[in-house]
Amino acid sequence: MNEQKFNIEINSEIGELEAVMLHTPGPEVENMTPKSVERALYSDILNLSVAQQEYEQLSSFLEKITKVYQLKDLLIKVLDNPAQRNSLVGKICLTENVNDYFDELMEMSSRTLANKLIEGLPARIDSLTSFLNDEYYALLPLYNFYFTRDASAVVGNNAVICRMANKVRVRESLIMEAIYAYNPYFNARVINTYEQLPHDRSVLMEGGDILVVRDDILVIGNGMRTTSQGIDLLLNRLAKTAPQGKSTIFVQQLPSSPESFIHLDMVFTMLDVDKCMVFEPLILGDARYSTVQITLDNGKVEKIRRVPNLLTSLRRLGLDMEAISCGGNDEWDQEREQWHSGANFFAFAPGKVMSYARNEHTLNEMSKHGFEIVTSEEVTSGKVNINKLKKCVVTIVGAELARGGGGARCMTLPLKRKAVTWV
Repeated sequence: MNEQKFNIEINSEIGELEAVMLHTPGPEVENMTPKSVERALYSDILNLSVAQQEYEQLSSFLEKITKVYQLKDLLIKVLDNPAQRNSLVGKICLTENVNDYFDELMEMSSRTLANKLIEGLPARIDSLTSFLNDEYYALLPLYNFYFTRDASAVVGNNAVICRMANKVRVRESLIMEAIYAYNPYFNARVINTYEQLPHDRSVLMEGGDILVVRDDILVIGNGMRTTSQGIDLLLNRLAKTAPQGKSTIFVQQLPSSPESFIHLDMVFTMLDVDKCMVFEPLILGDARYSTVQITLDNGKVEKIRRVPNLLTSLRRLGLDMEAISCGGNDEWDQEREQWHSGANFFAFAPGKVMSYARNEHTLNEMSKHGFEIVTSEEVTSGKVNINKLKKCVVTIVGAELARGGGGARCMTLPLKRKAVTWV
């Protein structure tokens, strides 16, 4: 008997996790050379076997506490449907200018096709032009897809299909759209932001910049991957499904360099109803990067103004949060650990979060604020009962995964969370 489909619902960053989507990194991570590293958007080539061992710590822990859906399995379900297969493959071939591969792709089994769409499709060498072409792939590998947070964002009951900053990643958004629309497990109200101004490259948004703080408060990063035009489009589309009454959007401007500031969740993440993790120099200290408050009434913009720093502004809306500093009090440690995703925490319940073990100064700060530090293996082996801990950080090694340029929040896409009781 088929399980009953549930409705996706995310109204906070910290509500108890009920369902999450993951993508275990596969051969696509190694299907690159030093020449393609820049295109892959991270600065080194990952060792796949080591990265998979580390990722296993994350996925095994989450499988112990919640329902986990693997992205590739969901994609295979979509491809099993002839009409959806035809639609998705057609969109991909058209978008990436490989229409002459359509028939070849359509003849593959669903599993083989899913693998090729993610791991890359080698180009045919059947002409002088193709022989002389420097590009090995007709469909490039999706090196970054294990960061499932980027290509979409769940806001309330909406699945927002994001507009990726790098053209290499557009296929990720097309795949996510198909999964939300046609999977057999959950229902989503799909908001496809590609439908408007599809060729306007000034309109960009990525999920790492979109934080659902409360059901009436969004915080959005404005930087390299999410433009002001992208935020305007996002708010325009969300307004059509907005609940009645007032809601607030905070837009936090981000630096264009270094690359570790790629998304808002690399400098600000929620930990509990009254605690957050910050990269202090930017969130609390740097006046060059504004915080803008947009007040909405029934989905329509009522007022836009610059405000003091983010935490002060949230406090005025009843969210009085203590900031814990990534890297501790030392500026050198702050910069080093922010670079390795030290501020990128993922909450699986209020006061219970995941992080890399490598950022020791950050974990030391967490410990000072009452968080017990445990390893994912201690939990999955049964040595530690996570339900008996009031506040905790569950760590995964992250020596290899961090080199991809993201942390625990980047690698997890929550589909459903329980409601939060705010103090």
